[in-house]
Amino acid sequence: MKRLIRGDRRRPLAAASAAAAALAAATLAGMAMLVPGSAQAASTLGAQAAQSGRYFGTAVAAGKLGNSTYSTILDREFNMITPENEMKWDTTEPSRGSFNFGPADQIVSHAQAHGQRMRGHTLVWYQQLPGWVSGIGDANTLRSVMDNHITSVMNHYKGKIYAWDVVNEAFADGGSGQHRSSVFQNVLGNGFIEEAFRTARSADPSAKLCYNDYNIENWSDAKTQGVYTMVRDFKSRGVPIDCVGFQSHFGSNGPPASFQTTLSNFAALGVDVQLTELDIAQAGSTQYGNTVKACMNVSRCAGITVWGIRDSDSWRSGDNPLLFDGNGNKKAAYSAVLSALGSGATVPPDSPPPSTPTPPPGNGGCRVTYAVSSQWQGGFGANVTVTNLGSPVSSWTLTWSFGAGQQVTQAWNATVSQSGANVTARSVDYNGSLSTGASTSFGFNGSWNGGNPAPSNFALNGTACSSG
Repeated sequence: MKRLIRGDRRRPLAAASAAAAALAAATLAGMAMLVPGSAQAASTLGAQAAQSGRYFGTAVAAGKLGNSTYSTILDREFNMITPENEMKWDTTEPSRGSFNFGPADQIVSHAQAHGQRMRGHTLVWYQQLPGWVSGIGDANTLRSVMDNHITSVMNHYKGKIYAWDVVNEAFADGGSGQHRSSVFQNVLGNGFIEEAFRTARSADPSAKLCYNDYNIENWSDAKTQGVYTMVRDFKSRGVPIDCVGFQSHFGSNGPPASFQTTLSNFAALGVDVQLTELDIAQAGSTQYGNTVKACMNVSRCAGITVWGIRDSDSWRSGDNPLLFDGNGNKKAAYSAVLSALGSGATVPPDSPPPSTPTPPPGNGGCRVTYAVSSQWQGGFGANVTVTNLGSPVSSWTLTWSFGAGQQVTQAWNATVSQSGANVTARSVDYNGSLSTGASTSFGFNGSWNGGNPAPSNFALNGTACSSG
């Protein structure tokens, strides 16, 4: 039985010593091709990409690994694997607290045996959710469920995943640039994305954390600008985000003219950019070549993943959008991609995800940064970062007063109460400890009428804080 879902939305669902020997053989065979800057062109996609420090990957279905044509191409051509459906919520946690890792484990084991790295896809997505998640209406329950799911899945694969698509397709289509309606958005508000990323960083500090979406390749599109604004805000406040994934499901004309500009502008924010689900209708050589060149011309474009191996494996098989035909033969676009991978900038050596800078210890007091992240008629969202400049604390209480009648309606990463204009935010069990110079953040949604000035009279555990 097949399920049709777009992008991610219309895809088909779907011995230690020997493994070590295979991995060693693969490593030795490819060593000359894995050195960035090597002068000799490689003969496969993964090896050619590796010469500039990049990867070239594909989406994989566990049920197809037994097909010899499929697995032969996979292991010859690709050095990164993304599970097509096997790490999505409806597979990994079909009922609350009951986890099923078997199908994804099969793919991870295959990758380890053949010297391939893994991208994790995806932790929080509005589709392919089991009904028990979609039906949750209580914010505290949904927050606990989301955080537990992220932590449990990432802990299971800790040390085996290069990068995770932490949140997938959270922005609406069309011209609004706003978040789409989903159980996460509707119950938790805008802050669910930030919480997901902070939870993911705690679960696996070594994995790169990505936001992934479609139709964000055109720089002038409102959806692109919405994602860009979010990433810029996250980077400015120390929210842990390391990469942005551009699904790149293109029509027969290929990428928009501004595609490289988009990649460059996101990379300038301090994140890696990745083409995560590339396919192009009719697989034109020029269109594929231009897409790959756009990545190669941006030093922080870390790699490319095509969404499937053969046309017959594609979620849009009627468009014949991949680099191999249904029989596993290379198409003309394959040569165009191989050639394009041999040009462009070299990716800087990979490094662990950066940690949030810690200010130097102070003699006492605290500092608070208050920012309105979004505002609409009668409502707004805000983020608060508090830095402890005094002695270490094991729990904290931050107080302030609103000056224009604003009311907190919902909060995350803190327990918030309000009496008149006075607001009290208390730490929760996972963020109460603040050493000297350490910071933590929380957010809330609120209502306003007539004006929404930022408060300035913050106090941490009774000690006045500076603002800024």
